[in-house]
Amino acid sequence: PTATAPDPSQANQATRQRNPTQRNTMSLSGTGTFCPPCSTPSDTSHRHLWLPPQANTSASDPIALGQLLLRNSLTNKKEPFVPMKHRHVRWYTCGPTVYDSSHVGHARTYLSFDIMRRIMTDYFHYNVLYQINTTDIDDKIILRARQNELLRQLEEDGSVDFEKLVGLAKEALEEAKAKSEEKKQKIEKELEEAINNKDSRARTEQEGLLEQHLVKRKNLEKDEVQIIEACSGNDRVILLKAAKSVLAEKLDREKGHLITDHSVFNQHARKYEREFMEDMTALGIREPDILTRVTEYVPQIIAFVQKIVDKGLAYESNGSVYLSLDAFQSKGHNYRKLSPAGPGGAATTAAEMAEGEGALAGSSSGSEKRNPNDFALWKASKAG
Repeated sequence: PTATAPDPSQANQATRQRNPTQRNTMSLSGTGTFCPPCSTPSDTSHRHLWLPPQANTSASDPIALGQLLLRNSLTNKKEPFVPMKHRHVRWYTCGPTVYDSSHVGHARTYLSFDIMRRIMTDYFHYNVLYQINTTDIDDKIILRARQNELLRQLEEDGSVDFEKLVGLAKEALEEAKAKSEEKKQKIEKELEEAINNKDSRARTEQEGLLEQHLVKRKNLEKDEVQIIEACSGNDRVILLKAAKSVLAEKLDREKGHLITDHSVFNQHARKYEREFMEDMTALGIREPDILTRVTEYVPQIIAFVQKIVDKGLAYESNGSVYLSLDAFQSKGHNYRKLSPAGPGGAATTAAEMAEGEGALAGSSSGSEKRNPNDFALWKASKAG
């Protein structure tokens, strides 16, 4: 036998009469009711108030009673999962930044999501609408696409004979070695400062960065051996292959701004998006119900950023737009809502900010900000 679902509007009205402090909210999946805050965070916790959803206790379905528990980062404990509308769940997952081939990190991430999705649909029998959004506008995409195009042009440039290519490869190698040594010294200096300041978090972060850099350093040393060997021969193709990495960086520094054809970047992103989907299929991961791309929503993104500016929570600086953490928090909002941090976003490290700003941010981005932890909502276009 089936039961007729009650009228949601009547149910909500009755709920408000029972408890006038309850609030309604509208989501894409329907209307739901929030209870009063379960607790008031202390002045030092920096945790956002959590309004727990109210389960339909009149239903006989145990899942509707919240038997599925999920970790809630607002309370840092497991809470009953209550869908906003019956058994329908709308699930959004950030997709990859499609600048290069997938690696084991992608496999681990999306296989984990797939396992959870299968449990939700096949075991708990939720009706899940699963969406993935790929980032196809990003500094890494721009950088890698430019480098590949410049390498292609060099390969087809008949005016660069083997002797000229040898000179170019050796210059690129020395520049790469100098840059690597400079980066190593910078990390070691910051690691020493973290140790002296007894900053355990910064120390752990810099130790990790140093470990990653030493791996890249070993790869560069391997490239050096192959480049020197290729330079002693007379095969242009072998030399191009051996010096590909160092040549790409040198060419981009010198000529990257000349690559202005947008199709170069679009084709690059589409290639690695297809490759990513093929890899996920090979792993047995179910395809998403909806696949979207950042490039498909640029007008909406611009309008969204403009609303934040209009509210006085963001500002323009040298063509870029940054979220003002000071203004944001002065309005009573919690920064890092789902991952609580201290006042002013103090828990965000310089390395985390650098990763978020992107490979093409440059050293001047910090001077554009009112607060070092303000982050870019929109980046100014650059040459190329």
